[in-house]
Amino acid sequence: MSDTDLPDDDGAEALETLILPLDAWHRARGGRMVEFAGYWMPVQYEGILAEHLWTRQHAGLFDVSHMGQLLLSGEGLDAAVEAVLPIDLSTLKLGHQRYSLLLDEQGGVLDDLMVSRWPNDLYLVVNGATKWDDIAHLREHLPDEITLNHLEERALLALQGPEAFAALDRHVTGDYPLSSLTFMRFGHFELGGVPAAISRSGYTGEDGFEISIPAEHAAHVAALLCGEPEVKPIGLGARDSLRLEAGLPLYGHDLSPETSPIEAGLVFGINKRRRSEGGFPGAERICREIAEGTPRKWIGLALDGRQAAREGAPVFAENKQVGVVTSGGFSPSLERPIAAAYVTGEHTALEIDVRGKRLPARVVPMPFVPHRYHR
Repeated sequence: MSDTDLPDDDGAEALETLILPLDAWHRARGGRMVEFAGYWMPVQYEGILAEHLWTRQHAGLFDVSHMGQLLLSGEGLDAAVEAVLPIDLSTLKLGHQRYSLLLDEQGGVLDDLMVSRWPNDLYLVVNGATKWDDIAHLREHLPDEITLNHLEERALLALQGPEAFAALDRHVTGDYPLSSLTFMRFGHFELGGVPAAISRSGYTGEDGFEISIPAEHAAHVAALLCGEPEVKPIGLGARDSLRLEAGLPLYGHDLSPETSPIEAGLVFGINKRRRSEGGFPGAERICREIAEGTPRKWIGLALDGRQAAREGAPVFAENKQVGVVTSGGFSPSLERPIAAAYVTGEHTALEIDVRGKRLPARVVPMPFVPHRYHR
């Protein structure tokens, strides 16, 4: 919970926790609200385990309106964006979306984000906890000819799970059917009469959609979708356990300015042409690491028993610490603890120190649970 009503160490009042468009909607449905990324958000409704499994089996609706939605436009847009992101925009077609990274001059990760090609603009979705820094960074490094609009008047919902398509398709109309979208494609539709930009993407490893709509219609759209038998509202707790099972990194935990995308296994975020040409922040280090490898890697670990290893737990090979856990918890789908850690060297078995007790852990490939994207 937030301590925003308490003064900080300097005696000044802390920043007020902000309210998202669906705040009252969450509370009316029993959402347990916590402070996250500066906003009040639901961590759970009926329970993290039940919500996690419901999403894997049916469809869950997540409110991700805290994330930053940005629209870039202007003369020379592609070249300007390629100077700050390691993305190849010459291959990003209209209606396509791509994962990319905001890097510092040393190749450290400032944020990971999505980039979509709109008719005359580029649409970016950035993490909620970093969006103000991202906006400042982009405005500093993009030329004056590029306009950056922060779409604060829009909400963002994520409908995830194997039955997400069936539930959403009943309410979507447009110039082409929703079924025309495959993974990492997007289009403009009407959803329950509301204009909506919809992409087939998400953060759970399941098939699903991310839906950008005017904030004033968020409650209407959320109620419409949760009125379908396949759909329940899902909180932050299950979102985190789902993304960990899917082997997806979380900024501020698995990614930071102290990590490079190559050691995090995100080489796919550095597009092929950019690897050879460079010309983006941190290119020298990134290209060297692609060619030579990195001393440490982000790996998956499976633990026996029921005790989970959490972020910050040291990882040992015999009596030598070789790494640290960055994400960990109990996997509802696998019914066992799992973790992700940065580790130096090659290993098949390790130990994790949890409150002074060494727990054996096997190195396993990620994702822990196979992705089910609609390709």
